[in-house]
Amino acid sequence: MFLTSFYPRKILNDHFLSFFKPFLYKIIYPNKKILNKNSKQFRILEYPLMVLFVVIGALFVISTNDLISLFLSIELQSYALYILCTLYRNSELSTSGGLTYFLLGGLSSCFILLGSSILYVNSGTTFIEGLYIITNISDITSEEVNILYWYKSYYIQVSLIIMSVGFLFKLSASPFHFWSPDVYDAIPTIITTVVAILAKISVFIFLLQLVNFTCKPLLNNDYNFTIILSISSLLSLIVGTIGGLTQSKIKRLYAYSTISHTGFILLAISINTTESIHAFVFYIIQYSISNLNAFVILLTIGYTYYFLFNKQKDFICLQEVNNSPIQYIGQLKGYFYINPFLALSLAITLFSFLGLPPLVGFFGKLIVLSAAIDNGYIYLALLGILTSVISATYYLAIIKHIFFYKPSLDSLNISCFNLFGYILNKNLLLEKVLLNKVTISSNLAIIVSILTLYISLFIFLPQELLDMTNILSLYIHI
Repeated sequence: MFLTSFYPRKILNDHFLSFFKPFLYKIIYPNKKILNKNSKQFRILEYPLMVLFVVIGALFVISTNDLISLFLSIELQSYALYILCTLYRNSELSTSGGLTYFLLGGLSSCFILLGSSILYVNSGTTFIEGLYIITNISDITSEEVNILYWYKSYYIQVSLIIMSVGFLFKLSASPFHFWSPDVYDAIPTIITTVVAILAKISVFIFLLQLVNFTCKPLLNNDYNFTIILSISSLLSLIVGTIGGLTQSKIKRLYAYSTISHTGFILLAISINTTESIHAFVFYIIQYSISNLNAFVILLTIGYTYYFLFNKQKDFICLQEVNNSPIQYIGQLKGYFYINPFLALSLAITLFSFLGLPPLVGFFGKLIVLSAAIDNGYIYLALLGILTSVISATYYLAIIKHIFFYKPSLDSLNISCFNLFGYILNKNLLLEKVLLNKVTISSNLAIIVSILTLYISLFIFLPQELLDMTNILSLYIHI
């Protein structure tokens, strides 16, 4: 909400830095897009209400203890997300992306409801504590002791597998990830921020709670439903890394990056030990902050600068530039020479995604991989290390465009955006002046500064967050 509560841009012009020049000059803007570049959420009254519904639904999902209330909470959150995706009524891409999200989100809800129904039929309860009791006594059967002679443990396991498919759809984890890149790229960038962060945190936390209540670490199982989470983690690491190598659009690249990091989070959930829960809590906190910073910087760059190539180059007038100004990685070419602070902030965030020490993302991956190795998930840990190294390719490609190229102002497509103002001097002569001093508002600058400092300086004050996540993991696991 803070990202949309202010005017995003201000313009500094040398002609008006003195006291007398405003009286001698008059500035005329034939095309006011550069000044009035407000996203449509500034004028849509339903926008804050829908974001509020998403937050309330997420809080209900985290705090629920019953499968019926879980379904209602997820639907409350999902309905708000569907409306947010299609809130820009005149946008064809936004409408198609929202419709895709709605259809596949409805399908995933059907899986969750079907699994809950089968679970209730076979166990007679929808409370998670009841499932904990049943899963801990259902396997205690022998010739002398036969507590539940009519019950087989695989009933509940099959039900939980069906429910897990619905949750993996919501999380866009592989192999149910196919909708994520298309939806991320189609909907406006500020809506993508909500979909990529708020919509997933609550599902991750409930999935952790479900695994913790339905797994039996002290009893032997022929199989457990967490095997599907391990398989999804394996596929997410591979697909998220390989799929991002061929992307030229930055939000599609963010989508595949999210899929890859979902693999690390699912790996921590599937292990289900105190150490892995500690890794899960720490990873989801640091990744949410890094992901938020990445999207805020992308929004900020879109607010401040538009760098499009002419028809002889790679880009022409892009679709939906008002809602998603920065669409291609090539649009960031030479941005370091325009705003070095934003460029450095984006580079730090991408290096954190990569897991480069001493940034906070390195410690997140380190804790997850350490928990995997300690619990015998050697091959998954090796795959996580390998995919982290390969993912450096597309992260470094963005950094290469930002730092190792210089922007060419001659290649600006003026037919798409009028980046020029006209100064009318006292002799009534028009003088064309490039508005190259468009700066971001203080609110955005504060957000980006705080998040970037946390990502880069975490190593100097790590103990508070580590202690907090350790206490939370002990509380959850007990």
